[in-house]
Amino acid sequence: MTDVSAESPANLEQATASRSPWQGAADRAEREHWADVATAVSQTLARDVVQRDRDNTPPHAQIDLLRDSGLTELLIPASLGGRGGHWESAFEATRIIARVDASTAHLLGYHYLNQACIAFYGHDVERQNRWFRRSIDERLTWSDAFNPVDPDLSLESDGNGYRLSGFKKFATGSSVTDIVITGAPASGGPYDGNLVIIGVDSRREGVEHLDDWDNIGYRTSDSGSVRFDSVRVTDADVVGVDRGDPFSTVVTPGVQLLFGNIYLGIAQGALAQGREVTLARRGAWFLSTAERYSDDPLTQRTYGDLVSHTAAVEALADSLNRRYDKVVERGDAVTAADRADLEVAIARLKVVANDVGLDVASRIYDVTGASSTRSGLGLDLHWRNIRTHSLHDPVDYKRVEVGAHYLLGTVQPISLYT
Repeated sequence: MTDVSAESPANLEQATASRSPWQGAADRAEREHWADVATAVSQTLARDVVQRDRDNTPPHAQIDLLRDSGLTELLIPASLGGRGGHWESAFEATRIIARVDASTAHLLGYHYLNQACIAFYGHDVERQNRWFRRSIDERLTWSDAFNPVDPDLSLESDGNGYRLSGFKKFATGSSVTDIVITGAPASGGPYDGNLVIIGVDSRREGVEHLDDWDNIGYRTSDSGSVRFDSVRVTDADVVGVDRGDPFSTVVTPGVQLLFGNIYLGIAQGALAQGREVTLARRGAWFLSTAERYSDDPLTQRTYGDLVSHTAAVEALADSLNRRYDKVVERGDAVTAADRADLEVAIARLKVVANDVGLDVASRIYDVTGASSTRSGLGLDLHWRNIRTHSLHDPVDYKRVEVGAHYLLGTVQPISLYT
């Protein structure tokens, strides 16, 4: 094994504002380019999204599609071989894909956030650069095994390296991506007592993917469990050390912002598909004075309600996507107050995106009729996806978080959910 002592915690003190590789904001040309790329990807996904959901097949082809499109390199700095894009473009791309295939959008969003752990937890800029270059050279895709509800993994010293053991549920994408990000408190060795963030090859000996994901929605997200059985960990696998500094903790609001964008994308997708179905409906209800369902004021009222609420969520999400870039570019200059303000703002989005997404995906049937429930149409995919993922963490706790902050100025303790 490689000796890990050369870059022990004592030698990882090179943290500066340059620790953040993301600077500035996306211009119109960048956003339009990646929106076009995401749209092309979603058009390809739309061809068989219903059948893939029905078959519950592992998303290998989807991962290849994302990789070949260039989307997986969007956030890597151009100086290191990447596309030099911004979070605003990345979040918008996931939203566009979620309109058709929320499972694949989620795989992409998690790729962004887990790959970004290179910077969030990597205090050594040289180590960051090595990881980013490797991601380009090997065309790596990223996932994680971080579910905080499960017991912590163990990282035991073993000679001049470590052994990783334990079990994690909901390891989305772990069996179809290249690198699984996880963390464990080190016992012994140069990192003794530190929470070490590591990136493990998903096919390394001792990594077992249990293939136990079979839920009503998000069926092709590969969100099954993973078991680590004395997995070898070397210095090359270490991403960094979680010191709990404000910049590193900004990754979690980023996860929640991803969820808000995906829920919004699901609502937009349900509306778009519902519109097609409504315009194709013949005649009108026998009590209506309209000639077609689309001319009926009750149909128009329902769409007016759903479209308006969705547009309001979109405006909020757009502003937060831009704001996220402004926060992360500060790197180690990010303060606890910056982080808290961002967390609460994103919690507000999570609440309304959850509510509107569920409402739209359900009420769209009111204006598409009984024939739209046929399984081959796949209109139910939107509802099943958001109903499944909206249970990731209870949205009522987000309501409490927002309300407590408004009334008392309190902020929830930092966790992998807040």
